Amino acid sequence: MLDVRRLRLLRELARRGTIAAVAEALSFSPSAVSQQLGVLEREAGLPLLERTGRRVRLTPAGQNLVRHAEAVLERLEQADADLAEARGGLAGALRIGAFPTASRAIVPAALVALARRHPGLEPMVCETDPAAVAHALRAGDLDVALVHAYDFVPAEREPGLTTEPLYGEAMYLAEPAAGTPGSPAAPGAAGVPGVPAPDQDAVLRAHAGSPWITATPGTLCHAMTVRACQAAGFTPRVRHQVDEFATVLALVAAGQGVAVVPQLGVTGPADPSVHLTRLVMQRRTNLAFRSGAAAHPAVAAFGAALRAAVPPDLAGSRAEA
Repeated sequence: MLDVRRLRLLRELARRGTIAAVAEALSFSPSAVSQQLGVLEREAGLPLLERTGRRVRLTPAGQNLVRHAEAVLERLEQADADLAEARGGLAGALRIGAFPTASRAIVPAALVALARRHPGLEPMVCETDPAAVAHALRAGDLDVALVHAYDFVPAEREPGLTTEPLYGEAMYLAEPAAGTPGSPAAPGAAGVPGVPAPDQDAVLRAHAGSPWITATPGTLCHAMTVRACQAAGFTPRVRHQVDEFATVLALVAAGQGVAVVPQLGVTGPADPSVHLTRLVMQRRTNLAFRSGAAAHPAVAAFGAALRAAVPPDLAGSRAEA
């Protein structure tokens, strides 16, 4: 009989490519991972792995077994959901991953509603970049998470995970307002326009020579800005790399550059030092969890609380599944 825990290791190896990466993700030593995969090969009765330099490649038999592992793990999630439903009354930890703007604008109200309906449930929020969510869910470090994707950085399908749409956000070009240091020659009124600019590429190209403020490399937000600018015909000259949008807007107000920011990153009273132009592109947020866990009462309850907490100005623009 094949061991489920070893099948999980094999699946992670298929995604990560090296035994060292699997060991780090699952808090094992590399030797322990190698040993367990060796036992799995003996259980299977044929080679599942072959080494290519420092990486390990799955044999055709190994790749086929990973597909079976995905199905087995999904059924186990469904079984866990059925058992939780049979026990009745939600209790225990629910590990939630969320990115900063959602953690501030959406999650707190959802947690209040969740506590009111299910006082025995203990939600535990951990700010997690969407790029790291898939591995954290598959490793069991998270139970559910909010992830986002941009028009220029679509979400890739992640084996073993399921997503459901939550909401969409407008995107804005933030630049110093006319008359402030670093402002463009053309004047513009401060505030948040409600209608997208008719020519997004032209809006971005107007700042081809400006310094840019982006998120840190490796994040979806950084890739979004770079790709949007490249689609407009230039590569942005990055001066500052900042992940917190409030700080990004403060740098824009100080004349340090221009940036692309999402709707939830623009909060509080309008800053007269910052001019915002609405773009055509959007950011879409989904709820992600392990495949088979959709019917788990805790996951379903959190999803319902999130949807009720989405502000009305976001609820009309649904994310893509």
